Amino acid sequence: MRAVLIVNPNATSTTPAGRDLLAHALESRVQLRVVHTDHRGHAIEIAQEATRSGVEVLIVHGGDGTVNEVVNGILGEGGPGSAGPAVGVVPGGSANVFARALGISPDPIEATNQLVDLLGDYRRGRKWRRIGLMDCGERWGVFTAGMGVDGDVVAAVEEQRAKGRKVSASRYVRVAIREVLASARREPRLTLHLPDHEPITGVHFAFVSNSSPWTYANSRPVWTNPDTTFETGLGVFATTSMNVWANLGLVRQMNSRKPRLEAKHLIRDDDLPWLKVTSDGPVSCQIDGDYVGKREMMAFTSVPNALAVVAPPPRMGK
Repeated sequence: MRAVLIVNPNATSTTPAGRDLLAHALESRVQLRVVHTDHRGHAIEIAQEATRSGVEVLIVHGGDGTVNEVVNGILGEGGPGSAGPAVGVVPGGSANVFARALGISPDPIEATNQLVDLLGDYRRGRKWRRIGLMDCGERWGVFTAGMGVDGDVVAAVEEQRAKGRKVSASRYVRVAIREVLASARREPRLTLHLPDHEPITGVHFAFVSNSSPWTYANSRPVWTNPDTTFETGLGVFATTSMNVWANLGLVRQMNSRKPRLEAKHLIRDDDLPWLKVTSDGPVSCQIDGDYVGKREMMAFTSVPNALAVVAPPPRMGK
């Protein structure tokens, strides 16, 4: 079995020793080539070349941004549902939402052991697990996208990262609080378009999910659409008010172990085949935690069984 290990050496929690250990462990299961990324978009290029050359597995050691690039590289060559490489992940970023949603341990050593065991199962005839993805029009989304304050937060964090500041869950929280308070003074600009539903105006922000939880605050899951998984359609979580007290109550529910996620100003739905968000002017947007700029419209389509992954079987329920 031919495999390429794609390493982002600048990812938050990768180390030279950890990378060497991972490569050594994988060499017992696959014919391995190791490639380090050295610029934005490099993982797309590596994945495209590997897909064209018939590599069977691409293993990502990095954060969610590197995973997104690899997925877009694979699908850019073969399209969804094609017999392209399967994707495995050993977490190396700050949040590692995609890996954790797949059931991969956030600890790189434990994740390496999981991956080695899973590759052994596949060599013995087990089929790759397949998951659905989000077609976001301009690129593929793996687990989340957003318009409004979500995009503002990602843009602000990326600006701080460019200045050399370390990205962490606490930094995201601080930036999120600042951006939410700032957006509370603005008029809503978004309109939400859902299947079999009249357009919903007066929306302040919209989160779109392809899995759950939405993200993690260190080890704590943060929920928006608990019933949305890689095996269902898309979930949407949007609000028509930025009242601080009302949203503090919503945040408590999002961080609860048994989230109810109910509020008068909350719009939430699951298992959607598609949705669209429009705006009366350019607003910030993000896909998989990567700032993609300002947009006046984004459309999202659920594409089942789009990607093969090296991961445990899906868990039932939350």
